[in-house]
Amino acid sequence: MKKRTFSAVAVVVLLLGSAIAGNISISGDYVEARTADVYTGACVANGEMNLAGKEAILAWRVRDGKWQGVDVSGLSVVAVVRANATLGDVFNSPLPARSVIVVDRGANPEQRDALVNMAKDLGGDLLSDVLWVQARDIQFETGGHGEATVKAGELAALETRCMSQADHLCGNEDVYYPPLTKVAGAMPAYTVENSFKGDGLDTTWSLGHKRNAFIGTFAR
Repeated sequence: MKKRTFSAVAVVVLLLGSAIAGNISISGDYVEARTADVYTGACVANGEMNLAGKEAILAWRVRDGKWQGVDVSGLSVVAVVRANATLGDVFNSPLPARSVIVVDRGANPEQRDALVNMAKDLGGDLLSDVLWVQARDIQFETGGHGEATVKAGELAALETRCMSQADHLCGNEDVYYPPLTKVAGAMPAYTVENSFKGDGLDTTWSLGHKRNAFIGTFAR
């Protein structure tokens, strides 16, 4: 009797596992960078509050899967956001926010619509007001220790490396702000380049040498 009970439970667990796995229809890599440190101490964060960190670049690369029934495997999408306050500030809402989206030039019209809808869904309120969508060649590469390179034509660029001991300035650093979207295995990283040169957000920037990036994975 005990063996039969165990077998029945095992079957249920396997079925539940299969159902959960079946609900994951899309997965891939995620890179984010802001204009304020995300891995830092309170003293630096307070010094940047409402003076920096209102802008961010969010990038997704689909490794495998479909969005709303459209296969977008191997394609990327990049969103650039400018908010009203420092992103992640728990005392002040960063909204309203405006954004622009760059989709992979290799996508067909149906895939481009799916990528934009995916970015809006994953980005939530930060991508509720999209000013324009443009297509560019997107380079998206990740390494195993915090290294990433994302280039969306001439419009946006990110390059990160892993943190080093020299990046700890006060010894009290921690993940001060969480990632802007739901990701797994988020790892803070150091930016070598973080730039936006497009129109529409009333600002452009070219920053580097900050602890203001995250690398992770996503699945839905």
